[in-house]
Amino acid sequence: MYGMVNRALEDMVTEQFGEDTWERIKAAAGVDVEVFITNEGYPDELTYRLAAAASTLLGQPVPVLLEAFGMHWVLKTAREGYGDLMDAHGSTLPEFLLNLPNFHTRVSLIFPYLEPPRFACSDVSAQSLRLHYYSHRAGLTPFVRGLLQGLGQMFATPITIEQEADRATGADHDIFHVSWIPPATA
Repeated sequence: MYGMVNRALEDMVTEQFGEDTWERIKAAAGVDVEVFITNEGYPDELTYRLAAAASTLLGQPVPVLLEAFGMHWVLKTAREGYGDLMDAHGSTLPEFLLNLPNFHTRVSLIFPYLEPPRFACSDVSAQSLRLHYYSHRAGLTPFVRGLLQGLGQMFATPITIEQEADRATGADHDIFHVSWIPPATA
């Protein structure tokens, strides 16, 4: 994963728990990187070790931590670093979700070695859709749930997320049924 992921995790932890806690997490994970370079690649395993150490030291299960990280990613990391790109992909939650399959294509122009997940939408209606999430990385489904929650907040649109298929239980990809109340009627 690119360093921007580890930097964002560091940002979330230091904002909520302080620099000392982040240093303890890095030590527990056996990570001696002083500064993560945003556009430099790091082994996925390093990021997983940081998440596991954060889970242990913060007393939060990994899925809870990843969900919070997904929300942080949308509301802070992506907004601050890629706000124009995010704005270009939709001015409403449904519009953004429908454009999500193209989002990583654009991001790949900035990060050429990116190995992004793939998203697809199906069963689209005025108030819901099914979001299909495909990734070669295991265990990041809670992060995607957090991303969706963050997008709901970003667009001031109340959402409900139901996971209908889960790779962890044998499905070939994850499927989320995402429903919302349109802002005009919320």
